[in-house]
Amino acid sequence: MKVKDIIRETKGVLIIGNIESECDSFCKDTRILKPEDTYIGIKGENFDGSTLWEQAFEKGAKAVIIQNINFSKNDLEKWENKIIIEVEDTIEAIAKIATYKRELQGKDFQVVGVTGSVGKTSTKDIISNVVSQKYKTLKTQGNNNNNIGLPFTIFNLQDQEAAVIEMGMNHFGELSKLTKIAKPTISVITNVGTSHIGNLGSRENILKAKLEILEGMDKKVLVINNDNDLLHKYYMDNKDVEIHTYGIENDSEVKAEDIVLNENDSEFVCNIKGEKFKVKVPVGGIHFVYNAICAATVGMLMGLSKDQIKNGIETFELTKKRMDITELKNGVTIINDSYNASFESMQASLKYLQGLNSKRKIAVLGDMFELGEYSKKLHEKVGTEVAKNKIDILVCCGENAKYIVESAEKEGMKNENVHYFENREQVEKFVKDNWQSGDSILFKASNGMKFFNIVENLLK
Repeated sequence: MKVKDIIRETKGVLIIGNIESECDSFCKDTRILKPEDTYIGIKGENFDGSTLWEQAFEKGAKAVIIQNINFSKNDLEKWENKIIIEVEDTIEAIAKIATYKRELQGKDFQVVGVTGSVGKTSTKDIISNVVSQKYKTLKTQGNNNNNIGLPFTIFNLQDQEAAVIEMGMNHFGELSKLTKIAKPTISVITNVGTSHIGNLGSRENILKAKLEILEGMDKKVLVINNDNDLLHKYYMDNKDVEIHTYGIENDSEVKAEDIVLNENDSEFVCNIKGEKFKVKVPVGGIHFVYNAICAATVGMLMGLSKDQIKNGIETFELTKKRMDITELKNGVTIINDSYNASFESMQASLKYLQGLNSKRKIAVLGDMFELGEYSKKLHEKVGTEVAKNKIDILVCCGENAKYIVESAEKEGMKNENVHYFENREQVEKFVKDNWQSGDSILFKASNGMKFFNIVENLLK
């Protein structure tokens, strides 16, 4: 897009530069900035990226978009061959630029928007791999699913034929803004659980917030997990939205049948409206079977053949830190699922651990965040799941993780098999001092607990 387009959309001011110049690539980090990039200074809680505008020019940026900077006469003379655009708020500006960029693709451009309490990133990954069997596809990298990450994903649109965009939220109104930028043609809600229940107050409110994804759609086409209780109820009660269903338990358009769960993969028969074919998912756990049939549903809606859907599922690779499995030379298997945690994802990971053919099953669990008044109760429920799944050793760290410990002991875990530590260093030392060949060790906590640092040290 041209400088004049950016100025028009953002109501910005051109300080210096050619209004007809084109801006093709955007960057918010001077450390990875490439020559000819347009640098956008994002103001965070602790630092204002706009102050690095000159560093961006020194690294080869052709333009900068900044806020609240006073330029001297010398500044303007020194960088007279560059472009400086000043806006009132750079975060609002990137939303407006991304909205315009999306509009340039046209209404027929396929965008799959993915949200849900659990499994957004892994579902996005597998949907993208399926869609890419037919279309050149852009997908959200990692979990860049917020009001900054999503616009920068849209900025990467070039010659793609489709996009799979992950959308996250913690509060009401956040998804509403994201969907109006991305304008999905198909929206996916993977589930409604307890993530962010501390902010939203109830699962019913979480569903309401998730349904904001429909606001950006010209034609409302929604794909849902029909086995999730609240989504199933929504499907039964709402006929003004075109809803497509996938599931295992409830009758759905796309079903997984004859499921065989192995340690490192799963096999099932995919039934798409009566047409059946066998599929192998390259990651273990029943939740990845759900992800696979979700992707199959999207593939069906986008006109893929069963062979394309099958190949897309069978060749997908998981984003790192999500069920990232490493077998060490000492015979220990590390399961790194440390990126994020809610009760539902804890439950799924513990069930996966329970199904492994290991000598000992060890769960290293930390706090789940943003649960508010529900925090104690939901951590206690995790402890119940630990005992129910007959985990051999429980290791916990975190202010609320003590409730996991208390609950697991109450449900019958022997005291000598339950361990609580004050910090990550103590957890790491305990694991190293006690692991044995044949152990499978799960690491699971909210990202802020930084359990991935423990894993990185153990893998050295």
